[in-house]
Amino acid sequence: MSDIHVIIVTYNAMKWAERCFTSLRHSSVPLQCTVIDNGSTDGTREYITKYFPEIDLIQSSENLGFGKANNLGIEKAYKEGADFFYLMNQDAWIFPDSFQHILDVYNNAPDKNKIGILSPMHLDGSEKKFDIHFENYLAKDVRNNRMFSDVYFGDAKPFYEISFVNAAHWFIPKNTIEKVGGFNPYFFYGAEDYEYVNRISYFGLKIMVCTKSKVVHDAVQSFHKNPPKDKAELLANTRLSMRMQRETKYLDPNYDYNVKREKTAILSYILKLSAKGNINESKFYLEQYKYFSKKFKEIEAARRTSMTGKHPFLNL
Repeated sequence: MSDIHVIIVTYNAMKWAERCFTSLRHSSVPLQCTVIDNGSTDGTREYITKYFPEIDLIQSSENLGFGKANNLGIEKAYKEGADFFYLMNQDAWIFPDSFQHILDVYNNAPDKNKIGILSPMHLDGSEKKFDIHFENYLAKDVRNNRMFSDVYFGDAKPFYEISFVNAAHWFIPKNTIEKVGGFNPYFFYGAEDYEYVNRISYFGLKIMVCTKSKVVHDAVQSFHKNPPKDKAELLANTRLSMRMQRETKYLDPNYDYNVKREKTAILSYILKLSAKGNINESKFYLEQYKYFSKKFKEIEAARRTSMTGKHPFLNL
């Protein structure tokens, strides 16, 4: 029987705790669950200890961030002999047959060593629609896999290959952990899954969604978790996103990264903006240049680890 370890990082999760953990109890496939609590103050830890004693709880006095906390759970599960690692958000729950359908896809795969991540179909909290973010990820690949047409005409395949799915529900085989490793600790929160998926691609592995398996991700159904209060906040959020996208690109082992070229490119852009009289934008990119000048060595080290390390970013 497959040994599946569910890993959940919590931070003030009382809104979803009962539904999340109760759903695991009702799984038709036996599971083990480890929760890494990032210093909750709303009673999450006490609730889990009292009502879900079967869960292994790792308590942190501080917020470790998404990636680092998940890595602790992955390390624990690996050392306990896990065959599969299921990363699941705190604002999520499963159905009794969710794991069985995923296992069916895995067990029938012609080349299991090529599977990087298996994902179920993410519903929103109403359980009547796809999660809006998940639907957006699927849409980016419809030209290649024609999934929407197949589903509409009742001829859906058991799985479809896609280029990205967020880490709210990731079913990861042991082979992936040994080859790709854990989350890159460079990020505290916000781009860990994108960076990980880039490494999945680098090692020639695939991401697949399993059409018969459904789960719930009760996320905010908007592309802005917290709508900006004004134009200034919108601009700040946009610039933060731009910086993180640049960091993700630099860390991507598929990207032909060269520090000298990157520095030259940013400086050249600053000069062009200044020449056009766009002072505010040129100041922003100057700040970016200063920021990355302090980060390039760290990025280079992380790239080397992700490309050549043994089970990168994990202590196994």
